[in-house]
Amino acid sequence: MIQTPQLRRSAFVIFPAAFASVAKPVLVAALIAVSLWSFDLSAQTPPASQRNALLEELVGHWRMEGSVRGKPVAYDLEAQRILDGHYVELHMKDIARPAQYEARVFIGEDTVSNRVIVHWLDSFGAAYSIPYGEGTAAGDTLQFDIPYPGAPFRDTFVFRSKDHTWLFRLESGDGHGGWKLFAEYVVRKD
Repeated sequence: MIQTPQLRRSAFVIFPAAFASVAKPVLVAALIAVSLWSFDLSAQTPPASQRNALLEELVGHWRMEGSVRGKPVAYDLEAQRILDGHYVELHMKDIARPAQYEARVFIGEDTVSNRVIVHWLDSFGAAYSIPYGEGTAAGDTLQFDIPYPGAPFRDTFVFRSKDHTWLFRLESGDGHGGWKLFAEYVVRKD
């Protein structure tokens, strides 16, 4: 019994020394990795002054009125910058109760100037969220194509600065290289 405390004491003295010799290089490597990771993230985050001005015009609360396949519809639209400003999220919801349609559209600014990547998720389900769309945001027009397997879609959002409204036009491929109207909305600040 007299040796047990001595063994414990000697093990305690040896272990910290062994731990310190291993822990010091690991700690230094972890600090370097965290520093490089934070630097890399800050280098990829554009300042607010460099964000696409057209996408910035989408931010706010809006009312969408128009037609889908010739039938009248109205939606509430809330648009906001998310994920450190890299995306503008459009949250559309039918004003009917219960809502007949809801969508979340994520428009991301690419590192290539004026190029956008778009993800459209809606109440029709996950299968219709594939693939993503690509397009441009230039001048007063945001336009992107989503190459759905059945028929591609082309969405064109035009900002009308004179009355601060948007015109959203969604077209589907007609199977012969042309486009046919799927939906059209006038979008006004609410």
